[in-house]
Amino acid sequence: MEISCRKTVLFLALAFASKAYAQDAAPLVPAIITFGDSAVDVGNNNYLATIFKANYPPYGRDFINHQPTGRFCNGKLATDFTADTLGFKTYAPAYLSPQASGKNLLIGANFASAGSGYDDRTSSLNHAISLSQQLQFYKEYQSKLAQVAGSKQSASIIKNAIYIVGAGSGDYLQNYYVNPLLNRVYTPDQYGSILVNDFSSLIKNLYGLGARKFGVTSLPPLGCLPAARTLFGYHESGCVSRINADAQQFNKKLNSAATSLQKQLSGLKIVIFDIFQPLYDLVKSPSKSGFIEATRGCCGTGTIETTVFLCNPRSPGTCSNASQYVFWDSVHPSQAANQVLADQLVVQGFALL
Repeated sequence: MEISCRKTVLFLALAFASKAYAQDAAPLVPAIITFGDSAVDVGNNNYLATIFKANYPPYGRDFINHQPTGRFCNGKLATDFTADTLGFKTYAPAYLSPQASGKNLLIGANFASAGSGYDDRTSSLNHAISLSQQLQFYKEYQSKLAQVAGSKQSASIIKNAIYIVGAGSGDYLQNYYVNPLLNRVYTPDQYGSILVNDFSSLIKNLYGLGARKFGVTSLPPLGCLPAARTLFGYHESGCVSRINADAQQFNKKLNSAATSLQKQLSGLKIVIFDIFQPLYDLVKSPSKSGFIEATRGCCGTGTIETTVFLCNPRSPGTCSNASQYVFWDSVHPSQAANQVLADQLVVQGFALL
């Protein structure tokens, strides 16, 4: 079954690529515009006064030219692989970077910020760009795009672009579970409802600005992340079940909200990309997909390291071959795992093309 699925994904990828080449290598969509947290940040935090940065080795060691870019990975993110499949030769720039200007804006922009979340309080705690501010930057982007492309082409790009939204993990791991001001007032289920309301508001605001096609990532199995096992496991073997249950409950709410929004807003398309199950499967049966280690990250001891906290050029024990690891650091998947997740995104994202 798994081999058959893999063949299907490869066939679809080849079909997409063939279609792109037939159109003089034009991408299948005009642009990719991204909002969210560290799972999709491509370097905006490089320009912020925050500890949540990934612009130094060993981050990026398997990326293009082996250079760190601000991606929280040893190489490509799942969204980078998706852009490859859609026919893009370069990636939409981080909006705060010098590259986010002129014709580079024609293929989109990335507004994501590590440490951000649906809850603006999460972003404030982490000195990240809140989704509210990301929305304001997007309005600026629209004005800049119109100057570069003209109003007619700009409107077409805005309407036909794919909008990626990836957030929520930090809201739980970096805010709710460690913040007694929240977890004593709200149950995980109640907090999830707050986050989903914030998500719905974001989609409605973007819809009002012309966006129509959304790919939204679900929460991953948060209780399986090495950092969650270390900090919240309390001697529980394997993944932290209660945290995974919270993530699954949130994902149900997210799917319901997406269905409701599509009924309310004419022409809106939303696909909720399920990354919970494929990542959970990798953690539970890593060898089936060619991985050796799924309980800790490649960088350092792999149990709590992420960002400048211990995952840095001086980290002892960093693995030599990250492709054998499901996780790069204690929170983020490796490039190899991101490729597996991207395969799932391709299959699930048909409705957006």
